[in-house]
Amino acid sequence: MTYAIVETSGKQLWVEPGRFYDIDRLPGTEENSPLTLSQVLLINHEGQVTLGRPYIAEAVVRARVLQHRRGNKIIVYKMRPKKKTRKKRGHRQPLTRVLIESIEVNGTPLATAQAASPSTSETATDTPGIPAAEE
Repeated sequence: MTYAIVETSGKQLWVEPGRFYDIDRLPGTEENSPLTLSQVLLINHEGQVTLGRPYIAEAVVRARVLQHRRGNKIIVYKMRPKKKTRKKRGHRQPLTRVLIESIEVNGTPLATAQAASPSTSETATDTPGIPAAEE
């Protein structure tokens, strides 16, 4: 399993190829446009861990912006007892949904979204956990 820890929007995020993540809104990005995350803190590739100080040089995570959206509503309710003072406010965080396409070091992809997705060549008749009969 290959994953990376990247820093974006002031937060650290564990990312894997082929998965999508909601991060804080990235201004200036359009939907379906490529995105490069260059602040890579850690890469784990097949058990070999590479740690940056603070970032790994020449390491990038390639992503694609899927959509801009808003998060779930959070209700903030403030009340002062015995004073008849109540405030109810809601907040929806603006988010950007990104799909991680690949993790690269020195221009060489360590893992891509195609390699991370399950293969479609397996037949539906195979039963998991039961070995196939040998001929």
